[in-house]
Amino acid sequence: MTNVDTHYKKMTETPVAKLILKLGVPTTISMLITNIYNLADTYFVGGLGESEQAATGILFTLQAIIQAFAFMLGHGSGTYVSKALALKDKKEASRYASTAFFTGAAIGLFMLTFGLIFLTPLVRALGSTETILPHAKDYGFWVLMSCPFMICSLILNNNLRYEGMAFYAMFGLTAGGILNIFGDYLLINVYHMGVYGAGLSTAVSQVVSFTILLILYLKKSNAKISLTQVSLKGIVYINIIKGGLPSLIRQGLSSISSGLLNNLTKPFGDAAIAAISVVNRFSMFVMAIGLGIGQGFQPVAAFNYSAKKYDRVKKGLVFTWVFSTALVGVISLVGIIFAEQIIWIFQKSPDVIAIGKTALRFSCVGLIFLASSVAANMLFQSIRKSLIASILAMMRSGLMFIPVLIIGYSLKGLGGIQAAQGIADVLSGLVSIPFAIAFLRKDFSRELSQEDDR
Repeated sequence: MTNVDTHYKKMTETPVAKLILKLGVPTTISMLITNIYNLADTYFVGGLGESEQAATGILFTLQAIIQAFAFMLGHGSGTYVSKALALKDKKEASRYASTAFFTGAAIGLFMLTFGLIFLTPLVRALGSTETILPHAKDYGFWVLMSCPFMICSLILNNNLRYEGMAFYAMFGLTAGGILNIFGDYLLINVYHMGVYGAGLSTAVSQVVSFTILLILYLKKSNAKISLTQVSLKGIVYINIIKGGLPSLIRQGLSSISSGLLNNLTKPFGDAAIAAISVVNRFSMFVMAIGLGIGQGFQPVAAFNYSAKKYDRVKKGLVFTWVFSTALVGVISLVGIIFAEQIIWIFQKSPDVIAIGKTALRFSCVGLIFLASSVAANMLFQSIRKSLIASILAMMRSGLMFIPVLIIGYSLKGLGGIQAAQGIADVLSGLVSIPFAIAFLRKDFSRELSQEDDR
């Protein structure tokens, strides 16, 4: 039996819940480690002051922009790599993986070059105040220097996941994340390099993650990465963009809304920006659990849908929805109860704590509904229903959050800003539920009969 045959059997015969956990737990761990080192940045930089901590929040928006392109290429190529392997076509899988990888490297170099040229106006546009500006430039320099490695790492990570090799994907990101935590401590606390040291530590960790992931991919993947496999056909790029469009929309709108959030928060001072930064980092940590299980579901959905195993896709959707809701709900409850103590860990300023605890409680309530959004969005993206997936992807950070934020700011000022993300998450979750239920009720007997006729 070939590697492709073995992989096909694993993806179509392993019990669905077991398979999702097998793929989702390593992904969740890698995302948690990634968010832990974001929290480490927040913790170590928080000891330097409000402006320094706010700087990392400002640059969180830039990282979201970079990740938008990385996830588009990674998820877009990954769905077609999974489809090709379900059809046992390694050459087609290699074509999509290679095209996405080298396209991502080119985009990363472009962003690095122009980002450094326009660094000052860039961080101003992202919401930097004059007191935050020098720290944001220090951190932003290293974020941009690591941009090509960050994009290529996430492409490799997602393609490994879509091949059902989540453990190897986890290992690469985890190694870089752990290194960044120690790097933060060393460069900030021992060598006193401030925000510049935090940025340097982040950049080094990205290079290490990329190197490990590339080695693992070249050794373990059924698809291959090579310049000779890069396609010049427009249909390949169209398919990658189409498949990854929901991710681009989701992350792109996240960066736009994050920039808007920073700018609306700016009049309330560095303490408000720092508080929102801490809340966003902690919320991303909690979200990593729902997203990790959802990303474990993605290759299961993509592969089994292509293999006409529709009942397995439905079972996977129900399991992902229920399991991630329960898990995120428990952790969110901790965030609601201990909001003040959580903010205090990262920033001791009374003003930051006062602003942050209210925002965190609203955010944690919204996160409970996030699992519904994640499960539905991951489903439709994985089965290449890009229109529905794109609409759902626009909800949380765009169609819901931006209007709620603007209306809340207009009516309640800082109070509206504090509540906006939580309200938007509740609304997004409620909107996603009918789409998921409609899929569960769909009768696929016609598709199966057509397959039998062939």
